[in-house]
Amino acid sequence: MISETVTVPAHGVALAGDLTAPGGEIPAVVLFAHGSGSSRHSPRNRAVAGKLGEAGLGTLLLDLLSEREERDDARTARHRFDIGLLARRLVDAIDWLELRHGTEGLPVGLFGASTGAAAALVAAAQRPRRVYAVVSRGGRPDLAGDVLPRVRAPVLLIVGGADETVLELNEEAAERLSVPYRIHVVPGATHLFPEPGALEEVAAAAGHWFRERLVRMR
Repeated sequence: MISETVTVPAHGVALAGDLTAPGGEIPAVVLFAHGSGSSRHSPRNRAVAGKLGEAGLGTLLLDLLSEREERDDARTARHRFDIGLLARRLVDAIDWLELRHGTEGLPVGLFGASTGAAAALVAAAQRPRRVYAVVSRGGRPDLAGDVLPRVRAPVLLIVGGADETVLELNEEAAERLSVPYRIHVVPGATHLFPEPGALEEVAAAAGHWFRERLVRMR
């Protein structure tokens, strides 16, 4: 595996990211959008990213907030639900991947957790020719609102079976999608999937979804 810390410019701020790829040519890149109060260091997202790397996919774990914004958000929580801001940052990252040597022209998948899932869906709608698949982990796709019918990439919604409120929100949001989608329920899992084997099931489901929809686009 080849890993490097990168800086992604995003409308006046610099976002830190970890770009990882298996050795040799990669077929696609999965961009991660972390959830409320989290960062690119999220152990859950990093665990999933590791499994995707083992499957041959490149990954970019990105801080969607600058260091100053993260400090402000820790005090006020004012940015973590700003879906428009988070989506713009993801779009900037998608465009950066398109221009960067080694990732230019590669299909992009988006993996969003919690509020990051809504941002991923909005970004997918804004870059339909670049984003080929979206996966949500314990996400809040309902926060994408009226954008949901405009998403053009197939969507996998992964929810814990014991995360009842979020499961209901996912079911309601899925009905507004106009693309193929699947709701994958991990039996007995709660919101952060801490139960034995739960996160492994998340990674396996996400990996299958992305491989089927990204690798064949090459």
